[in-house]
Amino acid sequence: MPQRTSLADADCSIAQALDVVGDWWTLLIVRDTARGVHRFDALQQELGVSRKVLTERLRLLVEADVLSREPYQDRPARYEYRLTPRGRALLPVLIALQDWGDSWVLGDGETMATTAESSKEAARVHALVGTRLPELRLLGHDGAPRDPVADTPYTVLYCFPGAYARADAYPPGWGQIPGARGCTLESCTYRDQLAGFTAAGATVHGVSAQRPDEQRAFADAEGLRFPLLSDAELTLTAALRLPTFRVAGVSRLKRLTLVVDRDRTVHEVLYPITDIEASVRTALDTVRRLGTSG
Repeated sequence: MPQRTSLADADCSIAQALDVVGDWWTLLIVRDTARGVHRFDALQQELGVSRKVLTERLRLLVEADVLSREPYQDRPARYEYRLTPRGRALLPVLIALQDWGDSWVLGDGETMATTAESSKEAARVHALVGTRLPELRLLGHDGAPRDPVADTPYTVLYCFPGAYARADAYPPGWGQIPGARGCTLESCTYRDQLAGFTAAGATVHGVSAQRPDEQRAFADAEGLRFPLLSDAELTLTAALRLPTFRVAGVSRLKRLTLVVDRDRTVHEVLYPITDIEASVRTALDTVRRLGTSG
């Protein structure tokens, strides 16, 4: 990597940050470790990079305290690479890059809470079928950390842009963003159909990038009887490369639904969602079908 010698750069946080993560491979390594890929051979397979290049980039990231190097085998010695708190703080940067790419490289720059069925973004999300959700914790609306995957045969994770107890709490222009409206309808439809999901052996979790206190106020106002989980730190979003959009300076999840089994494998993806009530029926039909076939 070229050495930066400009005195001005010494006081520029952008330049200093790029000294750590400005290389092509570096952010991709951070991306894949966030997805649960921790071992050298697995990272090499995912990235298609030479062993020499990967070894050097991992060394630099460990030295920069972006990754920690943790032993998992003694003979011969083998290590896993995991994000440190400093590394996890890069997740919003990754999501911002992804959002920019979805909007301005793959799209036309329009701010949307949804996408076209034929888009590359939709193809990326549907490719999650068959993948496993890494171990992680999200804060529930009660403030307690929870695994988004429940200990029931199936978990329905419906991701939504944002729902608030008060109408004046929504960001300006929310109703004009395609796909943003309907979060209250979605949550209330899951509330009303909860008995059916429970009978089918499924737990329902709502997920948004809102703060837990915002989710708690909404859950109390609408009498929800299932957890809302906060991905405000974008941990789940980065792990699955879920699509987002930005409004009022905050990254928001686009509306989509995942059906995951207790082994953390994704069985079904609903995206884009154009009919909210129909998507809830489809999710219920899915867990019933999976329960019968399983």
